Amino acid sequence: MFTPLPDHTRLLGGAKVHFEPEALDQLATVSRLPRCVRAVGLPDLHPGPGIPIGAAFALDGEVRPLLVGGDAGCGVRLFAAPRVKASGDALERRVREATDGPALPDVDPGLALRAAWSQGPRGLATLPGVPESLAELAAACPAEPALTLPEPPDDPELGLALGSVGGGNHFVELSEVTAISDRAAAEALGLRRGGAVVLAHSGSRGLGRALIGRWGDVVLSAETAEQYLVELEGAVRFARTNRLVLAWRLLSAAGIARPGRWTHTFDLVHNDVTRRVLDGREVFLHRKGAAPAERDQPTVVLGTRGTVSAVMMGAGDEESLCCVAHGAGRRLKRSDAIARFKDRHRRAELTRTALGGRVICDDPELLYAEHPDAYKDVDPVIDALEAAGAARRVATLSPVITVKR
Repeated sequence: MFTPLPDHTRLLGGAKVHFEPEALDQLATVSRLPRCVRAVGLPDLHPGPGIPIGAAFALDGEVRPLLVGGDAGCGVRLFAAPRVKASGDALERRVREATDGPALPDVDPGLALRAAWSQGPRGLATLPGVPESLAELAAACPAEPALTLPEPPDDPELGLALGSVGGGNHFVELSEVTAISDRAAAEALGLRRGGAVVLAHSGSRGLGRALIGRWGDVVLSAETAEQYLVELEGAVRFARTNRLVLAWRLLSAAGIARPGRWTHTFDLVHNDVTRRVLDGREVFLHRKGAAPAERDQPTVVLGTRGTVSAVMMGAGDEESLCCVAHGAGRRLKRSDAIARFKDRHRRAELTRTALGGRVICDDPELLYAEHPDAYKDVDPVIDALEAAGAARRVATLSPVITVKR
């Protein structure tokens, strides 16, 4: 039996959405913090290290870095494009080549780190050694709001990490649009049945861990939170840049990296703190594995390498803090998934999926830990979001090649 949720907490679920008692207990614990004025548990809610993943919390006059965690800036970037001509073994070979090794071998890693930290994706546009097609993509990104940021950590390895996926549930993927639910919205986003979509799901790599290591479980007032918030902004900008480089690697492999070859792009942050007005007062909204879904904002609910993902349109639902699930949500811990699936599947079997997709992964343990059966069924998650009035489905994406390396 789990701890009852306080009245200001909303749980988005349904008959087919399973919630672990541990996740509900964690949601209740955070919701009962003295300054928490609203909380939402999304359909992908699952236990984290003390803090549930798939949740959002509005705190009045207070910032808690622990509610963001060590994956600050994690999120997803989407690129929509027409059909990709290459397929099968030829496409897989090109993707392997494009995602092998450092993404930017001719770029000074220190310069790359500082540019991404201070300027976000656009900072790559004029760096020496950046490939022309990536520089064009970076130049097309909007400029970040003017903000005085401190210097990033003095660690060139972070610059070398740009364009890398990382571990856990992060990936970069080429998908195909297999169904359209809202034709007008899909057209506006450049999504057409049979068209291609590149998804890059990753974070700020070591920056997020450094940030939580520095700030830990401190409680910051509105007056003392500014230093953390500007450092968090630097990590978010770096994460956005990382996703752009990741997506560019796959766009290049598919031959659609040049402007005019793709039709639309947007980026979403899942782990952050933002200011917003709620019931007439300013609060700090903490997202922990929650995708933003403001009114008429496109958003994505990620499936797994063996299941579909959904592009949705946000409804701006204040009761759900304008958030939707960022993915299907785990139903098995990684260690349990490895133990369960290692004896059931040969490694070679896991490089092909039930939907006909291909998987490129250099880490055998990760293939088992991120098995599709380790996650909830994504369709009930999407249905629950629609039933709650948080967002509506626009298009369905099926994975063609998923890369985790």
